[in-house]
Amino acid sequence: MREEGKNEKRGRSESRGGRMSEPHWTQVQPLRVLPFRTSAFVFAILIHTLWVETFALFGCHHGKTNTTVTTMGDKEDNTGSFSEEAKTEEQKAKPIHPRPSLISPELKAMIRIRTKYQALKRRRLDSATGLFASGRPSTGPDPSLPTAPGRPSMGPGPPTAPEIFTSNVKQPTHRRRRRKGSRVLFPNNCCKVVPSDKDRSRAKPFFVLFGIIVCLQVYNAIENLDDHVTPYDLEGLDKTLRREVFGQQGAIEELMEHLQGYLSTYAHSQPLALALHGPSGVGKSHLGRLLVRHFRSVLGEDLVVQYFTLHHCPVQGDVDQCARELSLWVEEVVEHAEAQEKIPVFVLDEVELMTAPLLDVLQGLLQPNQTNEHLNVIYVLLSSLGQEEITRHILQNVSCTAKSAGALLRRTLAEHHPLWAEMGLDIVSLTLLEKSHVMECLLEEMTQEGFYPDHGHIERLAEELSYFTTMGHQYSQNGCKQVVARVNLL
Repeated sequence: MREEGKNEKRGRSESRGGRMSEPHWTQVQPLRVLPFRTSAFVFAILIHTLWVETFALFGCHHGKTNTTVTTMGDKEDNTGSFSEEAKTEEQKAKPIHPRPSLISPELKAMIRIRTKYQALKRRRLDSATGLFASGRPSTGPDPSLPTAPGRPSMGPGPPTAPEIFTSNVKQPTHRRRRRKGSRVLFPNNCCKVVPSDKDRSRAKPFFVLFGIIVCLQVYNAIENLDDHVTPYDLEGLDKTLRREVFGQQGAIEELMEHLQGYLSTYAHSQPLALALHGPSGVGKSHLGRLLVRHFRSVLGEDLVVQYFTLHHCPVQGDVDQCARELSLWVEEVVEHAEAQEKIPVFVLDEVELMTAPLLDVLQGLLQPNQTNEHLNVIYVLLSSLGQEEITRHILQNVSCTAKSAGALLRRTLAEHHPLWAEMGLDIVSLTLLEKSHVMECLLEEMTQEGFYPDHGHIERLAEELSYFTTMGHQYSQNGCKQVVARVNLL
């Protein structure tokens, strides 16, 4: 049995290492020390295996001893004794159990794989460096053995450089280029990361500076507008008209709106022409006198002209001569105002009495295709043309405004002369006066004459006048024209 065991071991060694009968040369390799991680791992597996095998060994022997004793005791009870021949036959028939090993099969497989790996590595290194001399047997791998996929086979041809076991060669390190992260957008309720100076946009300071410049320009323009309006004292004019003109609040607001927009700048494309129309006694002439008095106080006597048709151009006079004189007068005043860089004001009363030549002159003065000095002029036309249409419209529409009446009046006045069809002419309609407005006129006139303002006496004087009655409102038929005569009778 010893010889059979030796033959079996010899066969195993021949199958593992090749033919053992032939002599071969073995190069002494230096002792290689396993890395720390590998040696620690192998050592831990070895300790674990020893512990498991020791425990299994002691438990196995203890169980087998009891079984053997029991079996032999039974046989002794049955047969009583054993002969030597029976013992020999029993030993031959009994199977031979291998001795329990202290190393587990897993660890043996690992050691066997490592040994084979090291032998294969030594052979390939020897064939690559050409250390074997002629006559020495090649230690290359057996051609009959399969070659691992992806690796060159070591055939009888010239050896080639191995493409494996390059773990000891220091590979060139490639530094990964850090990718610049994109800007992260955070929600409004979260903390925000302030960007660095490099990430800040250069356009932001430019837009801030541009916004500041625009704001300064707008502020400067507003200041310039105030500078143009301030010399004319439009606030004082507004207070004066509201205090002394009764019942025409809508017309006064529209008039001041036009004056404010025109006098805010000195560059214009056409003159400002305002036509104030209304029935008799509603305050047209009084409003014209207030305008002349105010603008003469701020501009001077020579830049404000008040023109009365019956006074400057009588009925029996030469109409063409009156037209030429009006044209020359306007030319002289405009040139004088241009030298002083001011805007002149012309107030023309009783326009309904003007003849066609005078109206033609006014129409020519309102055209936009003139010199610059003729564009910076204010014309105020006072007329009672269309008073029947205004009265009818107010009585039918008690809640009407001055603008609505002016739009209706333009169509009627255009039939009288093309002057009122000009788009540059703004028509402002004055409405009828109610009884309360007439009482205010009486109170103002009595105060100026030195009478005691008795409210009962004022009511009795107001009752003596004639009115239009509609929808609970009383409108005076003659306005405040008869107030002065009534007060003079006191």
